[in-house]
Amino acid sequence: MNSQTTVYTSEQGCFINLVGKTGQAVQISIHPPSQYICANCERILPDWKHQPFLWVMIVLQQSQYELVEITPEIEAEKNRLREKFMRFGCDVAFNLRDRGYLTDLIDPRTGYPLLSRPGKIPHNDTAVAKALLNYPVMQNKCRVLIHPDWGMAVYPSILISVASPSIIKSVTTSVAPLHGWK
Repeated sequence: MNSQTTVYTSEQGCFINLVGKTGQAVQISIHPPSQYICANCERILPDWKHQPFLWVMIVLQQSQYELVEITPEIEAEKNRLREKFMRFGCDVAFNLRDRGYLTDLIDPRTGYPLLSRPGKIPHNDTAVAKALLNYPVMQNKCRVLIHPDWGMAVYPSILISVASPSIIKSVTTSVAPLHGWK
């Protein structure tokens, strides 16, 4: 782990603060699942029946713009952040799966899992980030998370795994630098 990476734990979960090549911040936190995920797990991830423990990794990427309007620049930024998460999330997920841990990432655009059979209902990344981080949400054409430091310039994404927080943290901190996050 390099000296720019801060990793600490709290009662709410495990937090990892990173910075991308362009200086934009990335915050990653690992939590027990929200009530929504507990109540709807089989409807979101139908093949994940009877998993005794699940952990939710929230990836918040700082955006260049507040994500409240629909403009070509903002849509391009959302696409860039989604792609960044998907590349990073797939590397983390496959690393954890190779170790025998059921893991999936949720496509931020659709709300459906990328590596598992989709369920009857989509996952809501913003609602889960609100529930687990206690950040406010603004209702616009879509729900926008309000970060305490970045305001509405934040792009939330979710990865779900049965691996323990310490294993998720270890894999995350080893994979992050491969994606320009230090």
